[in-house]
Amino acid sequence: MAALACEFSFAQAQENHVVVVKNFMFSPMSLTIKAGSTVTWKNLDGEPHTVVNDAGLFRSSALDQNDTYKFKFDKPGVYKIFCGIHPNMMATITVQ
Repeated sequence: MAALACEFSFAQAQENHVVVVKNFMFSPMSLTIKAGSTVTWKNLDGEPHTVVNDAGLFRSSALDQNDTYKFKFDKPGVYKIFCGIHPNMMATITVQ
C-alpha cells in the first residue's frame, strides 16, 4: 500500500513544473511536458511581470514579487509565452 502511495505522489509531482521569472527572464526558457501537466510561474523579480500566451489561451494578472500563476496544459502543441509588460521576455512550452 505504501509503495502505491509513493508511486501516486511521484506521478503527481511529475505533472507539476515550475518556471522561475528572474532577471527579466523565464527560466527555463524552453520546457517540454506531458498533456495534463500544470506549469507554475513564480516571479522572483522586484518588478511585476505577466504570463501571456501569444494565441490568447491564457493571460495572468500582473505578478508581484513571489506571486505565482498556474496553468494546466491539456492539449498537445507548442505554446509561445511572453510577458505582457516586457515583451522581450519569451519562452516556449511544448506539450506532448
